[in-house]
Amino acid sequence: MSRTLVIGDIHGGLKAVIQVLQKAAIKADDTLIFLGDYVDGWSESPGVLDFLIALSEQQKCIFIKGNHDELLLDWLENRHENIKEELWFKHGGKATVDAYLNISTETKQKHITFLKSLRNYYLDAENRLFIHAGFTNMNGVSQEFFPKLMYWDRTLWEVALCLDETMDKNSPLYPKRLKIYPEIFIGHTPVSKTEIVPPLCKNSVWNLDTGAAFLGVLTIMDCASKTYWQSELVSELYPNEIGRN
Repeated sequence: MSRTLVIGDIHGGLKAVIQVLQKAAIKADDTLIFLGDYVDGWSESPGVLDFLIALSEQQKCIFIKGNHDELLLDWLENRHENIKEELWFKHGGKATVDAYLNISTETKQKHITFLKSLRNYYLDAENRLFIHAGFTNMNGVSQEFFPKLMYWDRTLWEVALCLDETMDKNSPLYPKRLKIYPEIFIGHTPVSKTEIVPPLCKNSVWNLDTGAAFLGVLTIMDCASKTYWQSELVSELYPNEIGRN
């Protein structure tokens, strides 16, 4: 049977992407949902984008926009006023800029087209939500007034983490945001930056960011069975680099 598989934040770790797809034994009829942040961290951000573009030509892929993906798009299109360069470089942007030094104008244009095609969110036939970071509107993503929050927000995950899991969903105190979708799949906020950890579920919110940009691993998960596969430590796949550490 075909599967829907969701992949966490990649952050330039092309070797890790290749590993998890191999471990999950991807089939032609599988749907792959990538939760964003394809770039910034390890040295192969351009390679990640090339790989994903090629993959989408032979596989059903859904690509969600991450905040780092927008930062790269702004840089590639010379909107430097939108970027606090010192902060961006500190959080993985320097490795990306260095990696683009030898990338052709033609390839950069392909990457711009890809980055512009990214979705803010995806809802599947089961009303499961796939989004990079979160949303703030109590009526759901279609009513979000500030689309940027879909790839910057952290409050959804904070609410999911601190909410008493025994609380009755019919309680007037139960967060309305967590009643709209049966499951929400996010990245953006690492479950851990220093240890190998599984994807974490809190109050129907699944966090797939297992710290691939730092000292963690990249994760892919079957949305139905919750079986998951992980790469080797990404820091060991790039032993001469610092990533976002």
